[in-house]
Amino acid sequence: MAFIQMNSVSIDFPVYNVSGRSLKKRLLQVATGGQLGSGSDGKSVVVRALEDLNFRINDGERVALLGHNGAGKSTMLRLLSGVYHPSSGVYEHEGQIGSLIDISFGIDPEASGRENIYLRGALLGIDKAELTSQIDAIIEFSQLGDFIDIPTRTYSSGMHLRLAFAVSTIIRPQILLMDEWLSVGDEGFKSSAEKRLTDLVESTNILVIASHSKELVSHVCTRGLWMEHGKVRMDGPIDEVVKAYFG
Repeated sequence: MAFIQMNSVSIDFPVYNVSGRSLKKRLLQVATGGQLGSGSDGKSVVVRALEDLNFRINDGERVALLGHNGAGKSTMLRLLSGVYHPSSGVYEHEGQIGSLIDISFGIDPEASGRENIYLRGALLGIDKAELTSQIDAIIEFSQLGDFIDIPTRTYSSGMHLRLAFAVSTIIRPQILLMDEWLSVGDEGFKSSAEKRLTDLVESTNILVIASHSKELVSHVCTRGLWMEHGKVRMDGPIDEVVKAYFG
C-alpha cells in the first residue's frame, strides 16, 4: 500500500554572495584595503522554499498541486522525488516513485535513438533486460522507424519528444509525479500518447500533479493542495479547493 507522509517538513536554500567570489570583487577588496567586504561565511541570506508541511497522501488519491509561479509546487515535486531532502522535519513514503517532470532528461544528442532508450531507461531505474524485452514496442510507439538508429541531434523537436515520451511512459510506479499533463507530437501521435498517459495514471496508486488547468485537475484529481509562499494554504476535496483557488 502506497502513502506519502510529511511531518513538519521545511526546505531551506542558502543564497551565496556571488559578488564576493568574483575576481573583480576580489581585486577591489585588495585595492581598497578590504573596505568592500562580504559575510564571513560567503552567504547573504537563506531562503525558505517550503515551510512546515504536514499532510498525508493515502493509496488511491489523485492530488493536484495548485498555486501561482513560485508558490513551491516544483520544489514540492523535487522533494517528493528525492532530488531535495528536508532541512528539518521528516518525509516518509511507501511505494516506488516515478517522475514525468522532465521526460527529456538524460537524452544524449550524439547517441542514437536506440542507445538513448537504454540511457533514459537507466535513469528511470529500469532494468536493462526489461528494456530489451520492450524495446520493439517502444520503437513502434515512437513512430521513428529507421531514424531510431541515427543520432538524436538529427531529430526534429517532435521526433525528440516522441522518443522521450515513449521511453518515459513505460514505467509503472506506485507513486507518479507530474508537472503538468504531457501533450506531445502531432495530431496523429497525440491521441495514442493521450491514451497511454491515461492508462499510466489509472494504473498508479498515487498521483501528484502540479497544474494551472482548472478543467484538468477537476477531471483527474480527487484532492487539492493550494500552495502559497512555500506553505499549504488549503488542503481538501478537489471541488472545494478549485472553487477557492480559481474563484
